[in-house]
Amino acid sequence: MKNNDLMDKIVSLCKRRGFIFQSSEIYGGLGSTWDYGPLGSELKRNVKNAWWKSVVHNRDDIVGLDASILMHPKTWEASGHVEGFNDILVDCKKCKGRFRQDHLKGKCPSCGENDFTEGRAFNLMMSTNLGAMEDSSSKVFFRPETAQGIFVNFQNVIDSTSRKLPFGIAQTGKSFRNEVTAGNFTFRMREFEQMEVEYFVTPQEAEKCHEKWIEERFQWYVDLGIKKENLQLREHGSDELAHYAKRCCDVEYNFPFGWSELEGIANRADFDLKQHSKFSGNDLRYQDKITNERFFPYVIEPSGGVDRATLAFLVDAYHEEEVEGKIRVVLKLNKKLVPRYIAILPLLKKNDDIVNMAKNIKSDLQKDFVCVYDDTAAIGKLYRRQDEVGTPYCLTVDVQSLEDKQVTIRDRDTIIKKEFLSKI
Repeated sequence: MKNNDLMDKIVSLCKRRGFIFQSSEIYGGLGSTWDYGPLGSELKRNVKNAWWKSVVHNRDDIVGLDASILMHPKTWEASGHVEGFNDILVDCKKCKGRFRQDHLKGKCPSCGENDFTEGRAFNLMMSTNLGAMEDSSSKVFFRPETAQGIFVNFQNVIDSTSRKLPFGIAQTGKSFRNEVTAGNFTFRMREFEQMEVEYFVTPQEAEKCHEKWIEERFQWYVDLGIKKENLQLREHGSDELAHYAKRCCDVEYNFPFGWSELEGIANRADFDLKQHSKFSGNDLRYQDKITNERFFPYVIEPSGGVDRATLAFLVDAYHEEEVEGKIRVVLKLNKKLVPRYIAILPLLKKNDDIVNMAKNIKSDLQKDFVCVYDDTAAIGKLYRRQDEVGTPYCLTVDVQSLEDKQVTIRDRDTIIKKEFLSKI
C-alpha cells in the first residue's frame, strides 16, 4: 500500500466510523483543528489512561498535577517563550506563499521559484485578554506547553507531599501554538494535548536517569502494540537543541508522511527552576534534609503528544487482508486502547426473545467492559463494522442460544468463533 493511499484511508475511516471529524465542518472547517468523535474520544482517553497508569499509578516516585491553561504573563518571560518562541518565516515573491524557513529545501513548494523575502520572526503563542479592559496590562497567553505549570508548582508539591529527590510530576492537558505549517491530519495542530513528566534529580544522576527514561518511553509504545520496526530514536544535534536543553532524544514513528517525532525526552538541566526563581523572587532551590545543601535540581522531561500517539496507534493498527475473496479492514489495536471491548449482536432483530437476551447480556457485561449493542445490519456486515473500529470480540445471540443458553464469541484477530455458556 502506498503511503499516501494509507493516510487517505486512515482519514476516511476516522470520518466514516466516528473517530475524528473536521472541526466546525458545517461552516467550512477551521484550519488544523479537529474534533474527536464517539470512538475517537474513547481511544484518546484510553491512550491518556495508559500513559497515566504507566508513569503515575505504577510508580512510587511520581505524582499528578492539573495546572491552569492561563498563567501569569511573567511565567512566559521567565521560560523564554516571549523572547525566543519564534519561527522564522519567509514569503515567496512570486506566489506570495508564506513558509517556515527551516522547512524549505531550496525552491518554493507551491510554485517552484527560488525567490524569497528576508526571514522575519513570528511568535507562536496565542493570546487573549482577562477582564473588562483590553490593553497590554490585561494580556495573557494560552500556554504553549504544560511544563511551566509544573515548574511554578514545584515548591507547592514538595510542601504538600514531602517528596525527596528523585521524584517527578506528571500532567496531561491542552496546549496552543499558532503553527504556520500545521497539517498532516492530527499530527500538527494549533490546539493539541500533551502528556509530560518533569522528573527532578540531582545533577550527578541526570545523565543516567535520562538514559533510563529514553529506554522506558520507547518501550511504552512497543508494549501497546506499535511494531518495533516502525519506531526509532533520534538524537538532537547541537544546532537544533532548545535553548534550555543540555541533551534531547526523540522517539520517532514512521508515519505515511515520513519519520516524525512522537515524543521528546530532554535533559533540561537546571534552567527552569533557576529562571522562575529569578523572575518571581522565590527561592525554588531544593534542600537536602540530610546534608542541608540547597541546589537547583536537574530536570529530565519525557514530553509526548497525545494526538500524535493516538494517530500512530491508528496507523500502526490498520490492516487490510483478503477473506473469502473480499477485502477485510481491521484495526488491530491493543486491547488496552480499544474504544469498545465487546459488541453484542442479535442474529435476528425481529425476534423479541433474541433481542431481549442480547440486551440483557449487554446490560450485565457493561458493568465491567465498554460494550455496544448493534442490530442495524446483517450479521456479516456487523462483524466487518466492528473489525473496522478494532472491537476485539463480537458476541452473537441466535435461536439456539434461547435453548442452550450458549452464545457465539468471535475473535477480531483470528476470526475464530467459539461457543460459550451465557449466565443470562
